[in-house]
Amino acid sequence: MSGYCSIAPGHPVHDYYHAHEYGFPQRDERELFERLVLEINQAGLSWETILKKREGFRRAYEGFEVDRVARYAEQDIERLLSDAGIIRNRLKVLAAIHNAQVIQGLRASHGSFAAWLDAHHPRSKAEWVKLFKKTFRFTGGEITGEFLMSLGYLPGAHHEGCPVYARIATLTPAWMQAV
Repeated sequence: MSGYCSIAPGHPVHDYYHAHEYGFPQRDERELFERLVLEINQAGLSWETILKKREGFRRAYEGFEVDRVARYAEQDIERLLSDAGIIRNRLKVLAAIHNAQVIQGLRASHGSFAAWLDAHHPRSKAEWVKLFKKTFRFTGGEITGEFLMSLGYLPGAHHEGCPVYARIATLTPAWMQAV
């Protein structure tokens, strides 16, 4: 997505995400879960739409606190489906709840979502997609690829001439680490 490096700088919506989040390694469970939910909700829409609704998502999903979302029941689903601040799609809402429950299981099996990602690195995009489809809901090729690229597990978030690329390189994201 190196084209992002040419449109995002200076853009009122994309600039901050491009310069401070996209491609940067992340360990925090809430951040990882938020990114997964946002990528799932982006399917069929523009990333700009998702970034504009990001605060609405944070409010609706209670700061992406995994344990809270994992307990959501029918009343929560109905609340989310009537919230104009987010994408109101039943399959995407149900995927968020299910995926929160999966992340709870990953804590038990690996210690954390980040540790689970680390345990499966390195993989090709195709191998990641297969693993994500087996593990999570609503995680096809583009969603999985963007999720992993946005967290530094797959290359391609920034082109080498982008100033952000050099900053990320100093953090040695997973894709830059020796196998």
